[in-house]
Amino acid sequence: MSDPLSQVIQLLRPRAVQAKTISGAGRWGVRYATFGAPGFCAVTEGRCRLAVEGAPPLVLEAGDFVLLPATPAFEMSGFDLVHPRLVDPHQLPATIDEIRHGRPDGPPDVRLYGGYFEFGSPDAGLLVALLPAQIHIRGLPRLTELVRMVGEEATRQEAGRELILARLVEILLIEALRAEPGRDAPPGLLRGLADARIAQALRAMHGDAERGWTVTDLARAAGMSRSAFFDRFARTVGLRPMEYLLSWRMALAKDLLRAGHLPLDEVARRIGYGSASTFSTAFSRHVGQPPGRFMRAA
Repeated sequence: MSDPLSQVIQLLRPRAVQAKTISGAGRWGVRYATFGAPGFCAVTEGRCRLAVEGAPPLVLEAGDFVLLPATPAFEMSGFDLVHPRLVDPHQLPATIDEIRHGRPDGPPDVRLYGGYFEFGSPDAGLLVALLPAQIHIRGLPRLTELVRMVGEEATRQEAGRELILARLVEILLIEALRAEPGRDAPPGLLRGLADARIAQALRAMHGDAERGWTVTDLARAAGMSRSAFFDRFARTVGLRPMEYLLSWRMALAKDLLRAGHLPLDEVARRIGYGSASTFSTAFSRHVGQPPGRFMRAA
């Protein structure tokens, strides 16, 4: 049985981790500008407030984990009313092991371990759009331990570091996403996978991208009528069934073209197109350039 969540994470190709300890004491508050890259943190002690742009504010406590797949602007603070200090995340020095907010000495009121990584996929924006904007998980020690392991490995300069980091971040993402209650998530992949019938159609598409799927075929895989399936899929995933299938096929095509070792007709066959010319037309319309040019640029 194919696993769409694992396939999406693998296709995103997370890499280049930066992680640091962050602490706050006394009266403090910071506002981080939009960063765009995926960010995460785990609270190891104390409490603080977090307000992410476009999401409800949170009180974070020890043991909490937060994942922001495309980090927007956000504010973090203690519980006193303060005017937040503006921080540009792109300007933070890489050599500092701990970032301290508020009172510079004495024990902290809160300590977190946080960082960010990058997605290597050229289709990251499309795939990230299928995930919730903010994921908050409470009481899952495995995630805190994974964040700690990521941070430890990020500071080491030993053989195999990049490979180990990539695998750890993949595991971190999968653990976080499968712990998120999908039924409460906004329309997207997690909510689709939480719906038993829609999940069957998603697994069918991901498991056999070569097949010439129709909405009727997918409705049959879900055990639903065509019209009921179409409406339910669009409501839970946020895309119509054939839009989602096209997006997934084009993400696969980009990945195959970047590898550069398959002829165009074989790439076309692997994602369900009968000829290279038909595939080229669809790819050009979707991506904005023909597959040959994309492959050379990649």
